[in-house]
Amino acid sequence: MLQGFRHFITRGNVVDLATAVIIGTAFTAVVSALVENVLMPLISALVGAPDFDNFAVVEINGNAIRFGVLLTALVNFLLVASAVYYVVIAPMKRMVEARERRSGSAKALVEDENITLLKEIRDQLKAQTEVTNPAFLASLAEAQRQAEEQAAAEAAQGPRRHTVLGRAKDVVWGKD
Repeated sequence: MLQGFRHFITRGNVVDLATAVIIGTAFTAVVSALVENVLMPLISALVGAPDFDNFAVVEINGNAIRFGVLLTALVNFLLVASAVYYVVIAPMKRMVEARERRSGSAKALVEDENITLLKEIRDQLKAQTEVTNPAFLASLAEAQRQAEEQAAAEAAQGPRRHTVLGRAKDVVWGKD
């Protein structure tokens, strides 16, 4: 039992998860400081209040329903989300794109290898189908021939409306 626990702890996933939690906690302090000390004072300077807690208070049977608290939480969420996006996500995205541009040849090579592999699989499956089921291939060829004959017959007949409404229009306009 102890050996299984030791394997679980040293496997690496637990260490990665613990590292992510620690960094996430530290980063939460950074985002909170940005929102509380920079963005919220800017909003309170524009609106005149640091929060919206006393905004839209409705009393029903002596119970206060505070829509402003919800509005404050929503504004805080949007501020935190925008701070995370503009401080972390957007710069990381630009950094990853720059790295991919610098090493673009390696990615193209991997895609070419994948496409080549898929083509080989397709060709192998086609060869197996031809060998193991010639009747299936014959039925496919017959279906394709019939579809071509039908298309040729329709093209020779000219454009026709096949819906009920189309036929009714043909009758009304004397085309049928």
